[in-house]
Amino acid sequence: MDNSPPRFGIWALVHGSRAARQDPEEPFDASWARNKALVLEAEALGFDSTLVAQHTFNPLNPANGELEAWTGSAALAALTSRIEIIAAIKPLLYNPVVLAKMALQIEEISGGRFAINLVNAWNKAEMDKAGLPFPEHDDRYTLGDEWLSIVEPLMRGETVHHKGAHFTVDGATLVPKAATRARPRIYIGGESQPARALAAAQGDVWFINGQPLEDVQALIADVAARPRRDAPLRYGLSAFVIARKTEDEAFAAYDRLAKLAALDAPMVAKQAVHTDPNVVMKQTMAKTARVGTNGGTAAGLVGTYAQVAERMKRFSEAGIETFMLQYQPFEAEMRRFAEEVMPLVRA
Repeated sequence: MDNSPPRFGIWALVHGSRAARQDPEEPFDASWARNKALVLEAEALGFDSTLVAQHTFNPLNPANGELEAWTGSAALAALTSRIEIIAAIKPLLYNPVVLAKMALQIEEISGGRFAINLVNAWNKAEMDKAGLPFPEHDDRYTLGDEWLSIVEPLMRGETVHHKGAHFTVDGATLVPKAATRARPRIYIGGESQPARALAAAQGDVWFINGQPLEDVQALIADVAARPRRDAPLRYGLSAFVIARKTEDEAFAAYDRLAKLAALDAPMVAKQAVHTDPNVVMKQTMAKTARVGTNGGTAAGLVGTYAQVAERMKRFSEAGIETFMLQYQPFEAEMRRFAEEVMPLVRA
């Protein structure tokens, strides 16, 4: 593995709290105002990246608000000066030519700090409400692979002629192309075999959901052994952090959130009805008691400041370059991490 310094990112709060929805210390708020303030503060604290997940409707409770990822990302790109803005994208929602044009526009707005995170969708209800098809799991990845094979060269400024199973593009060229680098960065999410193949073939960074170090090492070994056309694939990890001065304080904070999260069980059960059972992320998360989304605390970042920093260093040694982090209450714990843990990891 290379020795690139670790990068720290935050999940934007596009649909509110990441661990528990009934937390008196963090009332529900997925507004633009909150997300703007959150990302601006994260940049000032030294965070390197933010991931803006994409949902048309709030996935846990459609009655609650949901930040729109791409318009929000464009606004964040204009307001920030250093932090990377990663907007998630589901190929089922956007024509590849239209999306590539949007990506290049935000790349220009940001001055070369934009990235897309391709995810192939797990929430059938979201597509049903919009009157859109929801193919079977592997078919979604086949579509995503073709979609990205159009988006990637368009973002490079190349002329694309394509006729495939899902899309036809007749001589499209997008102007202006990226000014400061070849194109926006491409992150790939998902851990199924089709997701791994897509990451190895077309991604720049593969996002892994939070899980124990040994499992992450095995995933990286599998994907790293696959053939690549370009530079070596880089790796990111999602994780929920609970760091305190003592272990007792850290696990007391964990227990508080776990008890609050249990109150959300009826809401989570309703969501599960609409979740594709073939999504590996959901299968992995079901194996481990954890707090947070996308693996949450399964990565083991619960403990003292020194313990959390040391565990992050071990993940870094295994190949993880970008940590996409969650907290609750988010702003206060983000500040705590930046002050107490970030310097220890970077030392």
